Order: sequence, then structure tokens, then C-alpha cells
Amino acid sequence: MLSDRRQKVLAALIEEYVLRALPVGSRTLVENYRLGVSSATVRNELSVLEDDGYITQPHTSAGRVPTDSGYRAFVDHLLEGELAGEELDDDAKKAVEDLRESATELDDLMNRTAKQLARLTECLTIVVPPSTLMLDIKQVTFVSMTDTRTLIVVVMQDGQVFNRQVEFSHPVACDDLARAQHTVNALLSGKTPAHVEAKIKEGNGRSLSDPLVQLLVGEVLACLKEHGDAHTRSLGLSTLVRQPEFQSPNALVPVLDVLENDTVLLQILERDVSEADAPTTVRIGKENGTDKLSGVSVVAGRYGRGASEGVVAVIGPTRMNYAQVIKAVKAAREALNE
Repeated sequence: MLSDRRQKVLAALIEEYVLRALPVGSRTLVENYRLGVSSATVRNELSVLEDDGYITQPHTSAGRVPTDSGYRAFVDHLLEGELAGEELDDDAKKAVEDLRESATELDDLMNRTAKQLARLTECLTIVVPPSTLMLDIKQVTFVSMTDTRTLIVVVMQDGQVFNRQVEFSHPVACDDLARAQHTVNALLSGKTPAHVEAKIKEGNGRSLSDPLVQLLVGEVLACLKEHGDAHTRSLGLSTLVRQPEFQSPNALVPVLDVLENDTVLLQILERDVSEADAPTTVRIGKENGTDKLSGVSVVAGRYGRGASEGVVAVIGPTRMNYAQVIKAVKAAREALNE
């Protein structure tokens, strides 16, 4: 546990390093921050912080930079102190209200939220929707385009909308399509795709003896599977790669390897939020569990509940503005929770 004074010196050093991306000396801290102590005291506190592993000196003649342990102590102080239970400020509340009012459906809301997060944090932002296979189907509509082509529109309980075109091998009358729509909705509404599939495998779908209904139910399930993992929103990668930490290909390539692999990335995000009790988690550097992400931090949070739960995350260099990013993720969660 750091003393209040050391916590204050560490916070000032991190704030300066986040701002400049350059090693920080004691003179800079004394001149730019109201620490209320002498230069000699600041130098002594920096020496202790370095001995304890919170900061390090990259070169003998250089100032200090934070270590992962230093960032962790700083973030824990933020989460337990000034940000714990903190209400969103007026600007953040207005941003949340604007997002909700301007979005026409969940897809649109996730897109707008990802854009706002990328703008506010200048980092890579990711919004992962709830798994469609675990959500209830609200309504299915068949729109006849020609007598052999129909547009399937599926509305999920959380507001997500998916569509798919289907070609029939022979003409289908509008009355037959309407009757099939009524039967399909009776079968699917209020149930998850996973539940429907299980019932079909058990042989409990008697209404599926109708070939048209059987075909359309299969197309609805195929539509949801097709879109299940395809709607993750990811923005801000170009901003991330412009950060000073990633100017060297040796530093950038391993990060891109992970960020471009959706499966690995989603596993990391799901682990982060599933292993934590808090709605927002922060993983710093080596805490991410892979050397490839040892140069980044991940701030992730859950939105929604139960089967309707999704993930919103910000990925940036360990030298990120944690207070701002944590507040931004909290605002995004508020916007997506409705």
C-alpha cells in the first residue's frame, strides 16, 4: 500500500508520461504539479517508487517511466477512490442520451457507441453484441419479393435485426407464405435459436412436417448463425498504430496478430469480464496473459444481463489515460444497457 504522498507523486508522474510519452524527471514534477513538497523530497519518493518496482529509469541520465505495477497501483486507486461509484458527469450523461435518441435500433446504437468511444479515447474500441444464439427471437417476417424469392427479417428480443434472402425452387403463393409466417412465429417467438435447434433434434417439431415451414425455419436459423459473430464493431486501429509505442514493427506486429484474430480477441475479452465481479475490468500489460499484448492495456465492461449480455472494450497502450477511458467505457455501458 502506497502512502498518500507516494500515490500523489506516482499519479503526477503517470499523468505527465501519458501526456508527453517521455521519461519524467523530478524537476518537471515540481514545476508542473502542486505536490506540496520540496524537490529533494520528490527525488527521494521517486527513488523509493523505483526500488519498489512502480517506476523504472530506461537510461541512467533519463527520467522515470511507469511500470505495469505502477499503472496497476494507479488504476486500483482510481477504481477504489475517485471513480468508485461515481456518477457520470453532465457531458457524459448528455452523450449517452444523444446516443439513445439518435439510434434507431441496437445495431445502429452499437455503431454510434463504437465511434464515440474511439473519438473520446483515441484508442481501439470494440463492441461485442450478445450472442444471437442465446437471445430470444421476437418476431419473424417474410416479405415476398417475387413468387420465388422472399426476404426473411428476424427481430431479436434485444432489438437486433437480421435479414436474409431465400430462393424457392418453385413459386410460392402469398397466402401460403402468410400461413407459413404464422406457423414459424408460433414455433420460434419467445425461444432462443439454440432451444429451437435442440427441439428439432429431439423430433419435437411436429409443424415441421410442412416442407415450406421446414425450409423457412432452417433459413431463419442459418441467418442467425451467419450473423452471430459478424456484428462485432471495431474502430480506431489506425489511431492505435500511430501511438509512439508502436512505431517499431517489432512492437506493432505481435499486437496486430492478436487484434486481427477475432477468435483470440473475443476469448480474451470474454475471459476479462467473466472472471471479474466488477462491471468494468482493467488488464495492464502482462496481465493480458499473452506476451503479444504485454504493451497494451484492455479496459472492458459488460452491458445487458444474462443471455443478453455483451462486451464493450477499449484497447490502447499501457500509457493510456485510464481515468478518461474508464469513464468512457462506463458511459458506453450506460448507453447500451437499455
